[in-house]
Amino acid sequence: MVKEILNQIPDIKYLENNNFFLIAGPCVVENEDICMTVAKELIKISDKYQIPYIFKASYKKANRTKLESFTGIGDLEAMEILKKIRKTFEVPIITDIHTPEEAYFAAGYVDILQIPAFLCRQTDLLIAAAKTNKVINIKKGQFLSGYNMRYAIEKVTKSGNNKVMVTERGNMFGYNDLIVDFRNIKIMKSFGKPVILDITHSVQQPNQPEGISGGIPEMIEILALAGIAIGVDGIFMETHPDPSKALSDGTNMLPLDKVEELIKKLLAIYNVRKNFN
Repeated sequence: MVKEILNQIPDIKYLENNNFFLIAGPCVVENEDICMTVAKELIKISDKYQIPYIFKASYKKANRTKLESFTGIGDLEAMEILKKIRKTFEVPIITDIHTPEEAYFAAGYVDILQIPAFLCRQTDLLIAAAKTNKVINIKKGQFLSGYNMRYAIEKVTKSGNNKVMVTERGNMFGYNDLIVDFRNIKIMKSFGKPVILDITHSVQQPNQPEGISGGIPEMIEILALAGIAIGVDGIFMETHPDPSKALSDGTNMLPLDKVEELIKKLLAIYNVRKNFN
């Protein structure tokens, strides 16, 4: 079922090598230069190690702590940049949507629609996403167990779309921290859909008193290695040439120049895992 779904993503490469797949990019479309720089480097890495790759950037950010926080450069301008990346590099694109209306709008530009974690129970949103017939990635809510995701998946599949993936991104741990319960990976894999581990949002420390989210990026690698070891199908990460200057979620990003080193380590673990399957 995993490869069957991935095969329906336009322009995805290297599925025949049976490696884990990578969803990565900046948190949000800041400008064309940042997106192009990140896409070019990640595609170079994915080609070198023959890893299926999907470029990720949100065309807008609808969930920010403070009113003054950056939310985007404009919907059409951001989508045109994503469209240009797709055409230039022949790479599939994923972006977040937040309302049923956005589902229909975004479907005209990207290959995969992503349901943000806070919205994974929104029935109207899931149905609208399903009806676009795009591949849908549902991020597990920070307030849900893996078992609960069965019903989010069913909202999409019972609306006529079986092309669903799910992403683990941690659970609330107190008020301002997250923790990953790796039991959720095994639980969600039992649903027969690709399971992805978000290794950057999972180290986030949301809703800090200053009105911005913090993070513990030094924990990204250990979560990634553990996730690959126990069986995730894909890795999700946000990355930036200079996270300290990123306009969203910079405190929990992996610097772009650290991505290849991590990919090499993940492949080493993955190759060991394949020997036990």
